[in-house]
Amino acid sequence: MTDKNELLAGVSEASVESEFFSPIPAGYKKGKTKYVIVMGTVMSGLGKGIFSSCLAKLMQDKGLKVAPIKLEGYLNIDSGTLNPFRHGEVFVLDDGMECDMDLGTYERMLDQNLSRENFSTSGQIYRSILDKERHGDYLGRDVQMIPHVTGEVKFKLRTLAMKSNADIVFVEIGGTAGDLENAFYIEAMRELAYEEGAHSCCFVALTYILEPRTLGEQKSKAAQLGIKQLMQSGIQPDIIACRAANTVSEKVRQKISVYSNVPIGRVVSLADSASIYQIPAMLRDCGMDFEVLRLLHIEDRIDLRKERIEWAKWCDFTDKIGKEKHEVTIGITGKYTSVRDSYASIINALEHSGIALGCKVKIEWIDTSVITDKNAAEHLKDVDGIIVPGGFGVRGTEGKIACIKYARANNMPFLGICLGFQMAVIEFARNVCGLKKANSTEIEPACTEPVIDILPEQKKIEGLGGNMRLGGRDIETKPDTMAFKLFGNSSTIRMRFRHRYEVDPRYIETLEKAGLLFSGKAPNQPIMQILELPAHPYFIATQAHPCLTSRPLHPQPMFVGLVAAAMTGTKDNKNAAGILRTVEKVCG
Repeated sequence: MTDKNELLAGVSEASVESEFFSPIPAGYKKGKTKYVIVMGTVMSGLGKGIFSSCLAKLMQDKGLKVAPIKLEGYLNIDSGTLNPFRHGEVFVLDDGMECDMDLGTYERMLDQNLSRENFSTSGQIYRSILDKERHGDYLGRDVQMIPHVTGEVKFKLRTLAMKSNADIVFVEIGGTAGDLENAFYIEAMRELAYEEGAHSCCFVALTYILEPRTLGEQKSKAAQLGIKQLMQSGIQPDIIACRAANTVSEKVRQKISVYSNVPIGRVVSLADSASIYQIPAMLRDCGMDFEVLRLLHIEDRIDLRKERIEWAKWCDFTDKIGKEKHEVTIGITGKYTSVRDSYASIINALEHSGIALGCKVKIEWIDTSVITDKNAAEHLKDVDGIIVPGGFGVRGTEGKIACIKYARANNMPFLGICLGFQMAVIEFARNVCGLKKANSTEIEPACTEPVIDILPEQKKIEGLGGNMRLGGRDIETKPDTMAFKLFGNSSTIRMRFRHRYEVDPRYIETLEKAGLLFSGKAPNQPIMQILELPAHPYFIATQAHPCLTSRPLHPQPMFVGLVAAAMTGTKDNKNAAGILRTVEKVCG
């Protein structure tokens, strides 16, 4: 078999004489893997990731192997440096890749762990090309957008197809048609369809139907012009999904059909839904799944028996939505509360837990930048439990500490995540251990009692210097603790991390003597990862981000425990055992 270097050399040499430059992984077979390519028009934020993941789920339920990939136009190498105000939460994969929040949607909907192979940015594409150019892989040819940049995109998709052995690769292109930074992605998709041949690719265009209040009717002109822009790029949509506040009328669908050359049966209405988990049923009801199968000529690959089983499980879950018998209010105390996408995974984890418990979870957004010890009770009077989430920087941290103090002193159910874990340590050190100047060196670099710090010995252990600990890590739990029991009496659990600062081991003995229990730690390392208060109904925090691994059919135990504790309304610890029994019943 030709090795990779020979293959690339042959491609590069051929590119000097030929315009058919398209690097293909060794062993790749055209036609084996099909591609569904989802693009947006009119505006961003239409839910391309939601649509793509829901359609991918329908294919997965039929026994097909699917692999999603998100192609982002920005030049960042990953999403790690993006401000949540601008781009929503940073989702961390098990392998440590910091990526777009849509990857979280794919993981939740498909119930599978993804990797860096499933995410790319323009920055990654350009860096790979420039590295090859410096290495001499292009044999002196001038490196151009076409064929080299588009060729790199196709190479990435085909590599994913091979590594995942997928029947269908779902390609989501960020932004909208017409965005300058996405032009080469769209051109690459045109080339991919040309090279792979007939029935290899299915193009889906998401568009938006306006309905101005002053006019009182739906208008399709913006959608028509957006689709026209896509067609001018050489893309003929096979399916058009019309997003709108209300059901798109037959008249509007007809206009879109005539204008785009897409049969009206494949111009579908996707009105706003109360829950994204009801969208697979919307797509299934309009026959979208079988339209894709027919377009790709893979009807013979499906397993209808498996589909019946999987769909029944999904319906058992979605049938509970909107039929909750209980209601609780959980306060999310943070500084990004004006942008809900900043806490997308937390919102989803609460929804999963609430549905499993038959409880509607309302969220109260609490801006901690205005909270103090004096007004904390007023700000928290209407909530049944609180989450103190992750974050970076100084603003709002003292408010988070005040919220934690109130929850600890008043037996209010509490879940701390990442920074919330660190703030819980600081609060306990100050108000229980008497270390009045306790703080984190992230917040106060010259702190004299740094209970939270970047530790030199941990830098040596991790070999990461001052970089963050990223991705999935194992956690050892202590027997007979809340953490141990929440996860089914498991001594080792796995969660995902994204942080730099740790509990300074010099203070651990002082903290534990005063009643704080570190129930989870890194294996063979002095790194504390879960804490709890045994004398409290539900007070638990972790350096990890447990919300990242919550799934609709498998809710995350820490969130289930929080909602269950909020449902009891208990002010003492006698119902702690009942909370654990509830979690065990739900999480299995």
